[in-house]
Amino acid sequence: MLSGTSLRLVLLVSCAHAMVHLYELALPSVEQQIAAEFYADEISGKRLTGLLSNSWRFTWGFGALAAGWLVDRYGGRRMLAVYLMGCALTCVAVGLSRSEVSLYLAMFMMGLFASIYHPAGLALISHETTAQNRPHALGIHGIFGSFGIGSAPLVAVVFLMSGYDWRQFYWALAMAGLLLSLVFVFKAVNERAADTRTTPVDADPEDQEAMWLSYFVLIVLGMLQGFVYAGIMSFLPRYLSSISLSTETLTGVGFVSEMLTSGAEKESFGKIFATVVLLIGCVGQYLAGRFGRPDALEKQLTGIMFASVPFLFWMAVAQSGDRLIAAGLFALVHFMAQPIYNSLIAKYTPAARRSLCYGLSFAMGFGVGGVGALFVGFSTSQFITYGTLAGMSLGSGILGVFLWNHNRLRDPAKQESGSPV
Repeated sequence: MLSGTSLRLVLLVSCAHAMVHLYELALPSVEQQIAAEFYADEISGKRLTGLLSNSWRFTWGFGALAAGWLVDRYGGRRMLAVYLMGCALTCVAVGLSRSEVSLYLAMFMMGLFASIYHPAGLALISHETTAQNRPHALGIHGIFGSFGIGSAPLVAVVFLMSGYDWRQFYWALAMAGLLLSLVFVFKAVNERAADTRTTPVDADPEDQEAMWLSYFVLIVLGMLQGFVYAGIMSFLPRYLSSISLSTETLTGVGFVSEMLTSGAEKESFGKIFATVVLLIGCVGQYLAGRFGRPDALEKQLTGIMFASVPFLFWMAVAQSGDRLIAAGLFALVHFMAQPIYNSLIAKYTPAARRSLCYGLSFAMGFGVGGVGALFVGFSTSQFITYGTLAGMSLGSGILGVFLWNHNRLRDPAKQESGSPV
């Protein structure tokens, strides 16, 4: 169980986690409106937003490597304040952009500031937890992240249906980030001594051990999953906007009924369906945090990788309402991986270099893997798109089998006790 102090820190950091995924999903939530503003034809508009998403994700990923070094040097709380302030300012810049070039630059810079979050937030949590309670803490952390992911399309559709445009949506996100940044500024000023340490005060000597082969195999697995994640998340509302439901089916569903009578377009329904799908990911995060065990992390991650493959193939062939079911089941399984994966990063790396190792992991997953957004943006075949993503998950599962077998064979006694091997 988490102590009161540790739980408060986990909850605060998790709020910053929710914000980074709000920023991440802000573009996919309004990409159809941005595409329509700059291009009359759908294909050119989709390519534009694919490039914008790749621009954001490129710096979000590769910036994490430098961010990890900065966190080890200056401390997590201060760097989290920098991330939140920087994202708030660049959200304002996105809203002020009137050309493709200025929009690219603003997205590029926002991704750079957002890249600070994961090395800082995950390192703070890993230093405050043990191998036994870390999956639980990361499960809480993941639930907040999934809530941020899932709420972005809903917040966007509320803004759009209320008469605001996508620029004002970004300005609202800027205000939220600025307010949360002030909390971290206060924490950084008042807890400087605690923040500057790079390892826990009561660190277990075994927590300083490194398992580099396992770590590098794991981040290659993370790169493949990052490709899948970027491809799905960047165009999920668009994928779900083709679902056709009758007016009778939706009558009496409150907010949706009001949208029907107000003549909302199918893009709005795509955003609402995306919210439903992504909030299902919260359940996956909870389950992984609840059942994650230090002695079974590799086995659990491998099972999750293989379990996502059939749902991606289903997404490749699904039509209309089946898309919602297939995407929801994929989200349930896919998001289970995050607490397990992040626990394994902590298991395989020394505490003194934890931030930098998380940074390299996210550089591979979100930087290299972020090409998935570009791939889906330029792909014109649903079957090829999601079939390729299924193949990536299959490859991840094969790497998971290697990790499972390698760590089981190295030292079965330690594996059973949950200690690093």
